[in-house]
Amino acid sequence: MNFSQAILEALESLGSNKMRSGLTVLGIVIGVAAVIAMLAVGTGAQDSITGSISGIGTNLLFVFRGGGHMGGGTEVRNPKPLTLQDAAAIADPFAAPSVELVAPVLQDSLLISAAGQTATVNVSGVTPDYFPLRNYTLTEGEAITEENLLGRASVAVIGPETADTLFGRHDGLVGEQITIEGQPFRIIGVLSAKGGGMFGSEDNQVLIPYSAAQTRLIQRRTRDQVDMLLVQVVDSESVPSAVEQVSAILRTRHRTEIGADDFTVFSQQDFLQTAAAITSVLTIFLGGIAAISLLVGGIGIMNIMLVSVTERTKEIGLRKALGARKRDILIQFLTESSLLSLFGGIIGILFGWLISFIVEKVAVASGTPFYPRIGLDAILLATVFSAAVGLFFGIYPANRAANLEPVEALRYE
Repeated sequence: MNFSQAILEALESLGSNKMRSGLTVLGIVIGVAAVIAMLAVGTGAQDSITGSISGIGTNLLFVFRGGGHMGGGTEVRNPKPLTLQDAAAIADPFAAPSVELVAPVLQDSLLISAAGQTATVNVSGVTPDYFPLRNYTLTEGEAITEENLLGRASVAVIGPETADTLFGRHDGLVGEQITIEGQPFRIIGVLSAKGGGMFGSEDNQVLIPYSAAQTRLIQRRTRDQVDMLLVQVVDSESVPSAVEQVSAILRTRHRTEIGADDFTVFSQQDFLQTAAAITSVLTIFLGGIAAISLLVGGIGIMNIMLVSVTERTKEIGLRKALGARKRDILIQFLTESSLLSLFGGIIGILFGWLISFIVEKVAVASGTPFYPRIGLDAILLATVFSAAVGLFFGIYPANRAANLEPVEALRYE
């Protein structure tokens, strides 16, 4: 029996029991659909997180107050706050030659009002360096300048989502007035839309001069305290040396020793590695569920093939009596089990694609841009894996059929 004959006979046999064949492949369909949907959602989540982290800027370091759990070291009691003097020291090109820009940030959620509308929005006090450091562009107006900073000007740059919430539009707003916690601010610019980011929506925020935030809106324990320092490194190769330089400067200023840092320096690569670790755990978890479904599907195929061997015992005996070899019977039943699993895999791929499509539509409809991606590798993996499951679980029934003695098989009732 050649391969094409085995396939034709297997198709004829499976076609004679369509309902049973359909129910048999159900487990494989669910398993493969789970694999496809899992890989698509996992890849989409990784793309979304990577894009989100990359979109906040280029070659950035994030410096926070406090060590301990985030930094992976010993938790420090009463850590010293980050200050403007720390920012100035890091910006010194002789002390930190790998650092290009430093931007201190003060931020809080405050009540914003305009045009009869109110909203609670994240307000950040920033310096002019914050805009190029975060890759911000404006659809109209101008960014915060040194003059705004020195004059503690009551000016604001708002995100497009905030503009839509307050004014119902995000153009023609330069010169309009908003109030932040009851204090008037004049809009001088509107940010271009960037979507969601690792610190929340990039479009729903208000940026004001750091000096105005410090003196009028966001009070901290000490006057020069900052919430976070953003540091831009000269190039990607210099990120490790920049981390060392920033850490050395802060250790000197805060008088801490290595391993007892009261600050944490995170690079974008650290965030990407953390995100990759989280998505990997999620993928393994979902993969376990898919593997269980495939196992159940494979056992179902083996069970049905054993029933088929029992039902066709006389047929097997007759074929052997007419000259069929043990190898021919083995190939016949292995081909049937593999085709069952392969059909289940193909239907499962289509079903998995449908699940991914629905997930994308639901995410977009809820305002979260998320795009599951099905790669060719996922399709090949699902196809090969489903065929392998059928082959593996078909070995025992096929071997049992091949070892039947012709005389005993013909006598079987």
